[in-house]
Order: sequence, then structure tokens, then C-alpha cells
Amino acid sequence: MLLVIAILLVLVLIGIARCIVIVPQSNAYVTEWLGVYKDTWGAGLHLRTPFVERVSRKVSLKEEAADFPRDNVTMMIDTVVFFQVFDAKLFAYGVNRPIQAIENLSATTLRDIIGSMSLDETLTSRDLINTKITASLDEATDRWGIKVNRVELKNIEPPAEIRQAMEKQMKADREKRASILLAEGEKQAAITRAEGEKESAILRAEAVKQQRIREAEGEAQALLMVQKAKADSIRLINEAAPSQNMLALRSMEAMEKVA
Repeated sequence: MLLVIAILLVLVLIGIARCIVIVPQSNAYVTEWLGVYKDTWGAGLHLRTPFVERVSRKVSLKEEAADFPRDNVTMMIDTVVFFQVFDAKLFAYGVNRPIQAIENLSATTLRDIIGSMSLDETLTSRDLINTKITASLDEATDRWGIKVNRVELKNIEPPAEIRQAMEKQMKADREKRASILLAEGEKQAAITRAEGEKESAILRAEAVKQQRIREAEGEAQALLMVQKAKADSIRLINEAAPSQNMLALRSMEAMEKVA
């Protein structure tokens, strides 16, 4: 009898324990009553009715990252989608296999965005593509209880033939820039040489000019000294006797003729 009572007591305790449900932090449990949605439990302690109420879905509310490799026909693009469940009921009943649904939706959205852009824009406008695809996915996944926080393009890889063409173009651009820099250097060197020759010519002309000025000044100074000497001689003659004056004048005239 005691054994039966003990067994019944254990079964009762097990039943009570099974009626107690503890939901961890950052999680939500979706419950059903006889197969019909009843409630969404947040973190904490909850009691359920045995046999008729069950937890149908355990949903994590933490942000998750889904890495999707993508072949977009014209190029390989790897995307990483960061999303978070905000409504456990919609997540549980809104779509079957939500992660796969997000992957398919991101592929379609990315194809539409890339299709409206040129190759150069695709390779250089990664932030713009991230913004557009995030907005599109976030709006589309609202009905699934999912919020798309951001989308990152991890890798953009064009096909082999396009990569080869791009490498040739980059090589041509580098050679062009090198030629421009070389020509610019030669131009600056020629300008520098021309300016140096110009400065040298100006200095030489200035030296010749100064030399001629000094020579002219020397000749003028010599002429002034001769005139002064004549004036002094005439003054001395005038101070002497008239007869001597006449003789001196004739002597001077004779000296000038000889000179």
C-alpha cells in the first residue's frame, strides 16, 4: 500500500513539475490549447494546463546572423543578414522555414537592386546596396515577425572574364598615370632649365651693362681731368707776362697738334 502511495506521489510531483515552465531570458514560447494558438510567454515562470496545453515553438529573441552565398548570374555576392524576432507568434505561424524564406527574399531583392546598377556602381556603392536591401527586407519580413537590422555585402566577385577586363583596365590606368607623371616631370625640368638660362642671360647682360657704365664713367672722368688741366694752365699763363702768354699759348697749341 505504501509503495502505491509513493508511486502516486511521485507521479503527482512529476505532473506538477511538467506544469511548470521556465522561459529563459531573450526567449519566447508559443503555446497552443488543443492545437490552437493560445498565448506567447515571455521570460519567467509560467504554469500550463496538462494534457490540453503545450509549448509549440521556442523562439530566440536575440539577434542572429545568416550567411548566404549568392550567385547573381553576373557576379558572386556573399551576403550576411542580421535579423531579430520581435513577434514570436508571427514567426511561428507566419512562414514555414523563416531562415530559408529570408534567404530567398534576400536573393530576389539583391537581384533587383544589382540589375538596376552598372558594374562599376555595384563594386563602388556597397553602402548604398546595403541600405537598399536592408530597407526592402525589413519591410517584407514584418509579417513574419522578423526585423532585419542590417545587411552586409561580405564579398563581391565578378566573373573571370570581367575580372580580367578590369585588371587590364587598371593596368592601362596605372601606365597612363605613370606617363602623365613622367611628362609632367620633364615639363617641370624644362621650365626650370629655361628659367635658369633666362636668369643667367639677365645676369650676363647686367654685367655687360655695368661694365660699359664703368668704362663710360672712366672716360668722362679722364676728359674732365684733361679739361681741368687746360683750365689751370690757361689761368697760370694769364697770370704771367703777356709775351710769355703768347709764347706759352703757341707752345700749347703746338703740343696739342703733336698729340
